[in-house]
Amino acid sequence: MKPPKINNQKLSLIGSVSLGTGVMIGAGIFVLMGQIAELVGDLFPIAFIAGAIVVGFSSYSYVKFSNAYPSSGGVAKFLTKAYGPGTAAGSFSLLMYVSMVVAESLVAGTFGAYALRLFPQEYSGYASVLGVVLIGLAYIINISGNKIIETTATFTAIIKVIGIVLLAVSGLIISGLPTITGNYVASSSQSLPEGFGFIAALALSILAFKGFTTITNQGGDIKNPHKNVGRSIIISIVICTIIYVVLALSVAGALGVEEIIIAKDYALAAAAKPIFGEWGSILTIILAIIATVSGVIASVYSASRMLGMLSSMKQVPNLNIIQKLKNPALIFTVSLAILLTILFDLTRIASIGAIFYLIMDIAIHWGLFRHLRTEVKFNPVIPIIAIVMDVVILSAFIYLKYINDPFVLIVAGIGIILIFLFQFLFMKSHTDSDGNMHMEMKMDDEGMMKM
Repeated sequence: MKPPKINNQKLSLIGSVSLGTGVMIGAGIFVLMGQIAELVGDLFPIAFIAGAIVVGFSSYSYVKFSNAYPSSGGVAKFLTKAYGPGTAAGSFSLLMYVSMVVAESLVAGTFGAYALRLFPQEYSGYASVLGVVLIGLAYIINISGNKIIETTATFTAIIKVIGIVLLAVSGLIISGLPTITGNYVASSSQSLPEGFGFIAALALSILAFKGFTTITNQGGDIKNPHKNVGRSIIISIVICTIIYVVLALSVAGALGVEEIIIAKDYALAAAAKPIFGEWGSILTIILAIIATVSGVIASVYSASRMLGMLSSMKQVPNLNIIQKLKNPALIFTVSLAILLTILFDLTRIASIGAIFYLIMDIAIHWGLFRHLRTEVKFNPVIPIIAIVMDVVILSAFIYLKYINDPFVLIVAGIGIILIFLFQFLFMKSHTDSDGNMHMEMKMDDEGMMKM
């Protein structure tokens, strides 16, 4: 007698960690390192350690949610459990979706920044064009079927992770440990209290770990999900922290702060040149291209899936009514990503993504602390610490942007207002006479979402 097929399809803990790590070690690390160095100077390796500590506290809520409610619904499921079906859960879920699309745009822009290093300097202004081309390619792959997506994502993820690990370790061995002075003061934060820029920079270092939230979507596909989803999150964060810190130390050992800032959008390629020579720089660029291609394909898939799920849950309009379009959620996701890639540079895209993510993160912690004390067993002190950390970092980052780039705050503010207004009006439109908002999402015994 053959075992049920579904059991063969379940992920082990090792498989879950592999997928989670592959998602977390995204292309963002190729561009965020330069942006963080611009704010904190040679302290940027320390910023990754501090960011990992904050993420460690933040991950507690996701682990507890995943242990209690393992499902393919991930963050949307957690928010619905905490706040109930309504404007709050829908708005924060949609905020998470938009942050995923912003991350998609960031990765696409990073692809353009690194790919153009292979061409003469006069083509440097075409980074966004190449980013749009990559998003278009990701769309074609995504409509080609899950098998092609899986094969492409797996192959590129393996190359990406192995390549980054080798780059980080070998770079550190050759360059040696850098001298960290902490004397650098960013021009954007010269008038601010000491250490303010460092706190603000943590918003970007946290963004480098953002991918761990997607691990929660594995709940319905993993063996023993009540334990292994949480374990996968913790192990993936630890692995990524080690890799990020070693990589940051190798970059700091190869380049001075001024050089890193000049090469901000392609800092890793610039750092590879003095360590490994011209061919080392080219190989790093190729690695970045593979990583970004992998990241955009996976991001397009995940974001469009989440939008489709929100549609099925009736948290956004039913996209299936657009019968002329084969996959309206995918088309909408790709269109939004292209728009963001065209309109904003990498610094602004990363800033908007950090703001959206931190707000959603606070909502997760507050939802667990305030609404689920009786349903979920947890230490209430840890979510409160996570909230305080997020609020302090978000406040510092917002104030920093208010000083040097208020346009980011205008865009982020308008986006948040529109999301909440849209959700309020939409939820109101399908509320029954008793004030109930019916969600169309059911969970089976394995925690799989049925839609």
